[in-house]
Amino acid sequence: MDKDIFILAIESSCDETAAAVVKNGREVLSNVIYSQIDIHTLYGGVVPEIASRCHIEKINPVIRKALSDAGKTLEEMDAVAVTYGPGLVGALLVGVAEAKAIAYAAGKPLVPVHHIEGHISANYIENKDLEPPFLCMVVSGGHTHLVIVRDYGEYEILGRTHDDAAGEAFDKVARAIGLGYPGGPKVDKLAKEGNPDAISFPRAHVSGSPLDFSFSGVKSAVLNYLNGCRMKGIEVNRADVAASFQKSVVDVIVDHTMKAAQMYHISKVALAGGVASNSALRSAMEQACRENGCSFYRPSPILCTDNAAMIGAAGYYDYLKGVRGGLDLNAVPGLKLGQR
Repeated sequence: MDKDIFILAIESSCDETAAAVVKNGREVLSNVIYSQIDIHTLYGGVVPEIASRCHIEKINPVIRKALSDAGKTLEEMDAVAVTYGPGLVGALLVGVAEAKAIAYAAGKPLVPVHHIEGHISANYIENKDLEPPFLCMVVSGGHTHLVIVRDYGEYEILGRTHDDAAGEAFDKVARAIGLGYPGGPKVDKLAKEGNPDAISFPRAHVSGSPLDFSFSGVKSAVLNYLNGCRMKGIEVNRADVAASFQKSVVDVIVDHTMKAAQMYHISKVALAGGVASNSALRSAMEQACRENGCSFYRPSPILCTDNAAMIGAAGYYDYLKGVRGGLDLNAVPGLKLGQR
């Protein structure tokens, strides 16, 4: 395509209010994120109503800053892309309503984007050579998906969690050992001080579904271990618990990913989602890919967490495919990957 395409992207699916300007799907001109972590830390987790109110307060300033940082005007945008699911319904509605208003007022096409598709597309931003097909392990607070990216916007789900998502298990274990919210980064940090082989926690495998996941068992095992220590008056080494738990989760994710790469003869492997910023997972996946002759891709940590740059990347390819949303576009909190 001769003409450069500029996408104004909006993301508000959970507790980050974000906007970005992305050029041709891979060049980020601006990426503004207002995080609500400090607010929700007071409550030990995301409070949906508070998240929605914060989005309403911050979304206009965030969008103005994204355009300003990019040195672009709204008139120069070719389309407005927005996350419309999955996520918290109230939070999603703020972004969707904002995007519809901007698109209508400016006469721009509206492109609805799947949040998980955005996470996968974050890999395109820093890996200019990455093209489908490739295998992507999506690990976040609400999702654990092992996916073949057949083409831009075309996915085949090979495995998914039967219960807790990996990030959800991290948050619950973090709360159990007194780390608080957000759990993932705090477990990752504390685990560096512990022995990952100190405690043997289970690695769950789903019978009949070798590429599916289950993390409720390891979470329960950690809780049982902690309760057992308290009942026996044994002092708990929190760093060892964090490291051992983290290793059990990482081992399963890496094992399933490498198994899928071999089964489907795929030599390109990517990570995506909030948990993809976990240092132990990144290191273990990189080593496994090297040992199995696979190329390994992962976004920088800032692009693993919820952000609008990834929505702009996904939105660009949806825009080229002619995907459009009307003024009747609604938030779909339970939207499935590949669903429109």
